[in-house]
Amino acid sequence: MKVHFFILLVFCSLCSCVSTKSTLKNIDESAPIPKLTNQNTFVITAYSKDEKYGYDKDYPINVFFGNTKNEVINQERFLNALAGPKGEKIKFEKIESCCPFPTKKSEMGVGLLDVYEITWEGQKTPIKLYFNIYEKGALMVPLGLSLKK
Repeated sequence: MKVHFFILLVFCSLCSCVSTKSTLKNIDESAPIPKLTNQNTFVITAYSKDEKYGYDKDYPINVFFGNTKNEVINQERFLNALAGPKGEKIKFEKIESCCPFPTKKSEMGVGLLDVYEITWEGQKTPIKLYFNIYEKGALMVPLGLSLKK
């Protein structure tokens, strides 16, 4: 009896890893595909007024990679357009994937968010930004950052 209970417990915990309802709040399928500069970065013109945009797993930066073979290219195109708060050159590194959510745009029916650490000279604490490559949304500069000149 204990073995059956253990197997049932493991099965239930595995099934609960991904909710059937997405918690993502800022998906916009009507968002236009961003234009690219000659330096292969996104043209971003809007600044977010929402302190959660990019910083909260429920409000990721939705860079949607479409059908490209390189799934990090749009994250890099986005990050290459940014600078620190006073125009400082930023450095970024993907540090993890997390936060599974349901999506019809993945063969497995589930997507993961990518987390990037952003640093610049003179910064006290690195920041983390969440990226979603499966869904579309308006691209904006997150609070506390600026556009590269």
